[in-house]
Amino acid sequence: MDWVETLNKALDYIENNLLEDITCSKIARHAYISNAHLQRGFYFLTGLTIQEYVRNRRLTLAGHELSVENAKVIDVAMKYGYETPESFSKAFSRFHDVTPSQAKRKGVNLKSYNRLTVKIIMEGGSVMDYRIEKKEAFSVVVKAKSFGDNSAIEVPAFWDEYFAQGLSEKVCPGLGVCGEMDPESKTFRYVIGGFEERADGIPDGFEKWTIPANTWAVFRCVGAMPDAIQTMWKRIYGEWLPQAKYELVPSYDFEYYTEGDVDSPDYVSEIWVPIQEK
Repeated sequence: MDWVETLNKALDYIENNLLEDITCSKIARHAYISNAHLQRGFYFLTGLTIQEYVRNRRLTLAGHELSVENAKVIDVAMKYGYETPESFSKAFSRFHDVTPSQAKRKGVNLKSYNRLTVKIIMEGGSVMDYRIEKKEAFSVVVKAKSFGDNSAIEVPAFWDEYFAQGLSEKVCPGLGVCGEMDPESKTFRYVIGGFEERADGIPDGFEKWTIPANTWAVFRCVGAMPDAIQTMWKRIYGEWLPQAKYELVPSYDFEYYTEGDVDSPDYVSEIWVPIQEK
């Protein structure tokens, strides 16, 4: 499915189910995309997690109902998924800068976060250095962790933990691999590690993964970490995918980190994304 069509399908689902229990896994399943790609692509394109976007949309509609329809605060709180009036009031006040009770008064200013729609906007051309490569299956030794609906924020923290716990001395972190979603837990696993042939066995707390054979779009990133790789992810989702003759496939993707000074403006890394022709 076309990337722009996929994102708009996800946004339609969110808008049509704002009064329901919305999770990233449900949205991803509806839009026929991996949970990880949806969360990451959405975050890099909007600067918001999906949870934040859903909350903003719900609080926008809640403000309208309180100010225009004069609805009861407790009814609106329950309607938009808040278990107590207190939790609703806290979230509402943080978003609108007024309490739910104040929102019912005439002339009170409220904030509005409008529904998003994804469109392609052609701007000045710039070069993206990438190649298409077929790679056979290979094995990696990794430290794994499961992530849910806030992976766009939690995965960078996992990298901090990896270094803080001294795990880089056990397995050099040359790869960051995003796995597929577990259909039971509705989470996906992200791992940090290195190629099996470069590791000295499998240390305690680590495990072996086999990355299947795929056709990959490989993007070369030049610059200090983490800005260079984050900027490239944003360009992949915002510039390359909307116009490429390829589409994402539900499999592993990974970031490859070369040896060198990660703070150098000349540092080189790569993003490997599994693709197929549309």
